[in-house]
Amino acid sequence: MSNGVLTVQTQPDVLADLDRETIGQGDLRTEEMLVNMGPQHPATHGVLRVVLRTDGEMILEAVPHIGYLHRCAEKIGENVQPYQFIPYTDRMDYLAGMNNNQAFAIAVEQLCGIEVPERAKYIRVIFAELNRIASHLVSFGTYGLDMGAFTPFLYAFREREMILDLFESACGARLTYSYITVGGVHDDLPDRFLDVLSEFLDYFEPKIPEYNQLLSFNHIFVKRTGNVGVISAEDAVRWALTGPCLRASGVHWDLRKSTPYEIYDRFDFEIPVGVPGGSDGIPRGVVVGDCWCRYFVRVLEMQQSCRIIRQAMKQIPDGATQADKLKNLKLPADETYVEIENPRGQLGFYIQGDGSTIPSRVKARGPSFCNISILNHIGRGCLLADIPAIVGSIDIVMGEVDR
Repeated sequence: MSNGVLTVQTQPDVLADLDRETIGQGDLRTEEMLVNMGPQHPATHGVLRVVLRTDGEMILEAVPHIGYLHRCAEKIGENVQPYQFIPYTDRMDYLAGMNNNQAFAIAVEQLCGIEVPERAKYIRVIFAELNRIASHLVSFGTYGLDMGAFTPFLYAFREREMILDLFESACGARLTYSYITVGGVHDDLPDRFLDVLSEFLDYFEPKIPEYNQLLSFNHIFVKRTGNVGVISAEDAVRWALTGPCLRASGVHWDLRKSTPYEIYDRFDFEIPVGVPGGSDGIPRGVVVGDCWCRYFVRVLEMQQSCRIIRQAMKQIPDGATQADKLKNLKLPADETYVEIENPRGQLGFYIQGDGSTIPSRVKARGPSFCNISILNHIGRGCLLADIPAIVGSIDIVMGEVDR
């Protein structure tokens, strides 16, 4: 500073020593870099490692690396009786234990020709839809965290705790339930369960518009997720996506409607799909199949789950909740494959029997495992900051990916 005047000393021209002819030809390039996102990173939703090849802020390749949570679940299923394997299904998709219990139980029942009592079927549907809501609440809350919004997480877990209270009253557990089992459910509903459930639904359904005001239609959130990670309907089918990831791309496919299992054909409900921005109150800037559509389909599914539960509560009959004569159940020398619609997509179990009490082969088809396979395809060409938005919108659970 001289005489009160601030002077700045400039550096010499850094390009002076470079070959100006080369620069003029546009051959100056940035250096590619490999970035490890995970396996210890909050935005990977578990022990997922994504190796990102970047050119500046641009993603050239996004390769998921899995297996950090592998526990040989299928091999364990080939060494225990079916009822002993039920607790292991809880620990695959640990945010949707009821749905996992249900899928494996139905597969065993189909293989062995077991008839489940009517009351147990209704209880299964009620608990499966409650678990769908609880799972989508985690997705809603954590996706807000991924995008920098903390408050939705608190709202989501406040309501989820009420669902876990209902689960705890029925089976004593809040995460890994083993409640839906081969032949029905483990125990009948406790006293006043349906009354408490009705009170919860009356409280919860008006909260969904609050979620939309808080996060879904938030201008910054829409900018971060709209027209990002777009999956066309053709690509969704080609990559075997299921669940909200498939329906967000505009494909009307839900096993509860397409090939109804249990008693879903007795209920009236809709299948939400992705729609373009500017229609039906959808914010402008949204494209069918983008991150925002995958998020919003889950919000709409919570409304439809409430609708199914209310109908099941009105129709539920009295009676037994467990089939008879299930001790030392022998699996016939046959095979079966059953798929159900869990919160993340189509969860399937293949079981092969050989006449003994232990399956000779157990195979699981996990929706998250298939859904995450498209990450590299849709990640190329995105910005580095878009990767958490894309991964979060797929809504993976690594316990089910790795098994």
